[in-house]
Amino acid sequence: MIPKLNLLEKLQSQKERDHQFYKNIDFSNLFEHPTKKEANSTLEHRLKNLDYSAMNVIDTDQLELGEVYHIDSIRKIATTYRLRFLPLKYFKPTLPKEALQKIRDFEERHQTEIKNLQILAPSKLFKLENQDDPLLFAPIGNGYYTLIHQWGNDLSGYRKLMVWPLRGPVELVITLLLVSYLLTLLVPDGLFSKEANSAQFWILFFFFFKGVVGLTIFYGISMGKNFNPFIWNSKYFNA
Repeated sequence: MIPKLNLLEKLQSQKERDHQFYKNIDFSNLFEHPTKKEANSTLEHRLKNLDYSAMNVIDTDQLELGEVYHIDSIRKIATTYRLRFLPLKYFKPTLPKEALQKIRDFEERHQTEIKNLQILAPSKLFKLENQDDPLLFAPIGNGYYTLIHQWGNDLSGYRKLMVWPLRGPVELVITLLLVSYLLTLLVPDGLFSKEANSAQFWILFFFFFKGVVGLTIFYGISMGKNFNPFIWNSKYFNA
């Protein structure tokens, strides 16, 4: 059985490591003054017309520190697991009823209306009708976000390992070297000469390495792929 990855647990662990962002937070300095709640507007309609340039109005007395995350913690999780952190308007699937209810509860608790929402999820969820463990956040200013809702639990526990080569150029080169080495080991002894020797091994290794690098470059350019740190908040789907 392939273990499942709980994205919220990983984010909470990252939050503990980034404790410098959560020491002595003065919530009173994060938010704007409350605005009057619009009348006769449905939640579904407002979610389609959010103002992503505005910050959400929060009642600091109702805010729970355990649900607040700094953008740096979110960025590290996004780049580690090759996720996107984008405005809700780019999220294609319909929000589940539980998420809508959590938004209503949040608005009632803070006596406000949500102005801005962000989603942390795999890239494919921003163009496909699937659900793979998204996290719904509301920005509250100064690089901090409060968690609204998590749903799904379908991310593979091996996702970190699978996307590791795309974390940066060094990781990619190391992966290509390992793949080339393994391919070289698979070549039977004496295939090209009667006696196997180290020179033959390293010639084959260099041959495989050039081929693997060539295929990787061709795939990366043709598919428009980029490294995790450059796409975690990109709205372009082919990154």
